[in-house]
Amino acid sequence: MLWDVELKPLLEEGLARAVLSKPRRESPYSKVTVRPVFVDEQLRYQFEYRQGEKATHANLLPLEAETELAGLIRRDFRQALLQTPAHDYQVLDGEKVLRRPPTAKPGSLAHDRRKRRLLEEGTPVPFLVELGVMTREGKVRAQRYDKFRQVNRFLELVDDVLPQRPLRIVDFGSGKSYLTFALYHLLAVERGGEVEVVGLDLKEDVIERCRSLATRLGYERLRFEVGDIALFEGEPADVVVSLHACDTATDAALERAVRWEAEVILAVPCCQHELAGQLRADGLAPLLVHGILRERFAALATDAARAQLLEVVGYDAQVVEFVDLEHTAKNLLIRAVRKRDTGDAAALRRYRAFKEQLGIDPALERALHDLLPKEA
Repeated sequence: MLWDVELKPLLEEGLARAVLSKPRRESPYSKVTVRPVFVDEQLRYQFEYRQGEKATHANLLPLEAETELAGLIRRDFRQALLQTPAHDYQVLDGEKVLRRPPTAKPGSLAHDRRKRRLLEEGTPVPFLVELGVMTREGKVRAQRYDKFRQVNRFLELVDDVLPQRPLRIVDFGSGKSYLTFALYHLLAVERGGEVEVVGLDLKEDVIERCRSLATRLGYERLRFEVGDIALFEGEPADVVVSLHACDTATDAALERAVRWEAEVILAVPCCQHELAGQLRADGLAPLLVHGILRERFAALATDAARAQLLEVVGYDAQVVEFVDLEHTAKNLLIRAVRKRDTGDAAALRRYRAFKEQLGIDPALERALHDLLPKEA
């Protein structure tokens, strides 16, 4: 198709704005707009997905943006206006490309570079001081700056989806609890909100250190417990967090969140081994024959299946880039917001077509089998 040829040089010209309109019948979106932004001094493209009055956002790296934009034009929209400083491109029905003189006004991205962080350097944050990320004067230690950025990135992803009311939050697999403390500090200390936060982990020594730190900080509504995700018997939570729970432990956390009807779910999966041995797809044989490629593809397929299943049971689910706290390639965050009480049969059909093509039987589907809608 012509637009496949044009798209890469178009981005290289410097995409100033894109508007995708006239959705196809099967499109989940009514409109998509794209603009360049800087996030932590890196160029990203911000996609705004419109579904009627509702809008969701994702900031993608240039290569990811190229793939996403191509897919949207091919699958979802009959018209696209792509503006660069050199030309305007109008794409009709995914094939015909019209090139015209530019109409985009020169813009500045400087304000994105100066974006205010939720936790500002120069202002001492007690839990970051205690954890060695900041000095007592509020200066971020050079060797811990990545950690400081990661905590802020997590809070940014959480902040725009949290309900504005008293909240109960459970962090499954809280570990050293940087983000557990960050959530409590932002909501209870900075904003004076009514919040209860529980961190759960299997390691007794880690939990004891977290308890001691919470006591020193005077965080009265933050507590830590030793326990297994699958066996946890605490009260239902409004927000469920699961960071780096290994393999199907992430599925156990997602199942618990869904059965609680949690309003927000935030999961950074780790060690997705379950599907690697299940994948069966003749057309993908060249990919699956190589162990490292099979492992990486299985991880992506696992998270795609999880996100789709969350859609099936009533959530608006996104998979977005998240800077991993352990500096590994596990840098995807599943962010899901509850949107309805009933299941989505159309989403179930899409999911089943996906699983049948790959020959997989994900743990999360088995865990939620009684909640899945009946197909028409």
